[in-house]
Amino acid sequence: MELYIALTLFTVGFLYASVGHGGASGYIAVFSIFGIPVIQYKPLILVLNMLVAGTGFVQFRRAGHFRWSTCWPFLVTSIPAAFLGARYAIVGQLYFVLLGLALVLPTIRLLGITPREHAQTKPVNVPVALLMGILLGGLSGMLNIGGGIFLSPLLILLGWANAKEAAASSAIFIALNSLSGLLGSTSPVYIDNQIAIWFCFAAVGGFAGAYFGSARFQMATVRTLLSVVLMIACCKLLFFM
Repeated sequence: MELYIALTLFTVGFLYASVGHGGASGYIAVFSIFGIPVIQYKPLILVLNMLVAGTGFVQFRRAGHFRWSTCWPFLVTSIPAAFLGARYAIVGQLYFVLLGLALVLPTIRLLGITPREHAQTKPVNVPVALLMGILLGGLSGMLNIGGGIFLSPLLILLGWANAKEAAASSAIFIALNSLSGLLGSTSPVYIDNQIAIWFCFAAVGGFAGAYFGSARFQMATVRTLLSVVLMIACCKLLFFM
């Protein structure tokens, strides 16, 4: 089972990073399916988020997809909100229910049912973005995720970024909010050799995904398979926890 977990984490890290995400919700899904206790991985997921999303940001920025004007309003308010949200982290059954609902978004994205890109992007509405930053940052902190699964579809839907620009903005959003959430978290850090190996697999997959994703790498079939995994995790989190 340990090998299956490692390979699944590698795949999740690769696919999430290919669209600028850190993969926290996917890692949680994998662990929930295999019955790994939350206490063993919760804080470490934020560390992994920082590494994978940070690498993704560098790759997408090098490829010319990053626009500071797109993401700064979100960062200004989301970073302190993520810190505060982590101080009041959701626990118990409600935590798993909200995570299950949150996993619907990446599942939809992986299936290709995403917001259509606008022919031309428009400037970000700063007041609206500041308010959204508070909401997304707070929710990310409380759920122990980076929040990119919420931000990137939003940027595309509102016409503020194309897919690659949204990926670049989401990557830096995830990295910084994961750091903020980690600083605000009160959860103890637990790690052993097995967990370290699992997270190494996820990190390597994330680094590779960030590299290929920034060059418009496509894996429609594997994305569909991953969406099935996430759908199973959604059902497990919502109905069987």
